[in-house]
Amino acid sequence: MTSNGSRPRDHSVQSVDRAVSILQVLAKQGPSGVTEIAEALAVHKSTVFRLLATLESRGMVEQDAERGRYRIGFTVVELATGAGKVNDLSVLSHAICQELAAAVGDTVNIAIRDGDDVISIDQAIGSSIMSIDWVGKRTPIHATSSGKLFMAHMTPDEIAEIFAKRPKKYTPHTIVDPTRLAAELETVRERGYAVTSEEHEVGLAAIAAPIHSLTGKVIAAVTLSGPTFRINEDTVPHLAEQLLAAAAKISWRRGYVKRG
Repeated sequence: MTSNGSRPRDHSVQSVDRAVSILQVLAKQGPSGVTEIAEALAVHKSTVFRLLATLESRGMVEQDAERGRYRIGFTVVELATGAGKVNDLSVLSHAICQELAAAVGDTVNIAIRDGDDVISIDQAIGSSIMSIDWVGKRTPIHATSSGKLFMAHMTPDEIAEIFAKRPKKYTPHTIVDPTRLAAELETVRERGYAVTSEEHEVGLAAIAAPIHSLTGKVIAAVTLSGPTFRINEDTVPHLAEQLLAAAAKISWRRGYVKRG
């Protein structure tokens, strides 16, 4: 313990964390210099240089002696060959979803987009007795939290195509007006997560946070759903904070760069 009673920071764990981030930056940007890597991670150049030396000694990175730039080493390629056998999003995310479901008591799902629909590919159920098996089921993109999240990252033309098909109004709360939904999607982009309340089913509310790929693209969503008496204006901020943290962990497992 430190003098102020807090736990001391484990610098060895932090170093491992940053070393992984360096590999992710190289995978994303290609051959890069120390300064470029340090800027991408928002850490000091001396820290990056020290970690690169360790990674190079284990064959994880290789240096171009003439240009002083680093690239992914062959050892990483060998490791990836084995990892590719289990590189499935539902496998990578399930433990994190289970942990979140246990903490909040409601249902956590991983969802992907398929055209104008959203499909759940994995689910973890909390302690709540009110739970629905969503795995494999299709839900409308315009009336779900994960759907709104995907739409927030779509082009205006793609969104216009959805409304050209006259989306169905499932409940009195379903948003089918393009102008109103456009404002809602702007809010999603600003705060980083999406919320629906009784838009697909009366009594059901949900929150969705983005899962990013190595390049930063939103490839899936992690969602939290439950009754409106538990997921509402009062509880959403704290629940969204936990959901965003879970989504970030899954994204890092998928290769998204962790800064700091």
